[in-house]
Formats: sequence, structure tokens, C-alpha cells
Amino acid sequence: MGTPERRGVSAAEFAQLAEFRYQIRRFVRFSESVARAAGLEPRQHQLLLALKGFGRGKRPSVGELAERLQILHHSAVGLVDRLERRGLVVRSREDEDRRLVSVALTARGETLIDELSRHHLAELRQAGPALVEVLASLSSGTGRRAARRRRKAAT
Repeated sequence: MGTPERRGVSAAEFAQLAEFRYQIRRFVRFSESVARAAGLEPRQHQLLLALKGFGRGKRPSVGELAERLQILHHSAVGLVDRLERRGLVVRSREDEDRRLVSVALTARGETLIDELSRHHLAELRQAGPALVEVLASLSSGTGRRAARRRRKAAT
């Protein structure tokens, strides 16, 4: 963990951090629930989204997917195994380096991630403004400035 500035955290900043964490958790809980309703574990959904997010014509390696999901390589292999058995992804060896294995969505996987993403976008459009507002206030330091103004006014 890096060394933060040596100053106290204001009550407003604690409130903003707590609100930010709450808004993130609400969205994550929503996402997990929608994934499970579609018959996927949350990390399986995340892997499908990471694949789709690489864009057309790009086939990421298992290692790149592990990095995107912030998991260990062998955990990503297990996820790909399970998704491949369900017909949602396919893996292939690279022509240039047969040691490298890339992963791609199948048509079934494309359909599923498109459906899940529609639900997620609708939720973000509804709940996103609250998350954006608290993130903006944290990143701009408005909580810190307000605390300084209150201290100056008290003196």
C-alpha cells in the first residue's frame, strides 16, 4: 500500500468513502444476482464480459483474462474450462507460439453476455448518477475543502 498524505481524514471524507463503497457494493450485488439468475457464477460473467470487452478480432490469452479479473492464472484456466464445457467460449492455440492459448466467445456466449450487459446498462443508468456524484466529490477533494472552510469559519 502506498503512503497517503500525512493528514487526517475529515468526517466528510469518511462519509464520502462510505457512500462510495456502498454504491459500488450495491452494483456488485445487482451484478452477481443477475449473473446467477442467468445460470452463471459472477466470475464466469466477468470473464465473458472481459472477452467481449477486448473487442472484435482480439482473442486474449488466459493470462490476459486472469489479469483483467485480477485472479491467478490457474483460476482463469478453471473458469475457461467450465465455460467451454457449457459451450460459451472456445480456446485455441496461437499459430506463432503453440504454447499460447487464446479464448473467444461462441455465438451462445455472445448472446448471453449481450443479454446480461443490457441489464447492467439499465441498472447503471438508474443508479450510476449517485456513484458518479460521490466519486466526483472524492476525486475533487470537495469534502476536504468543506472541512477546511468549516474550521476557518469556527476560528
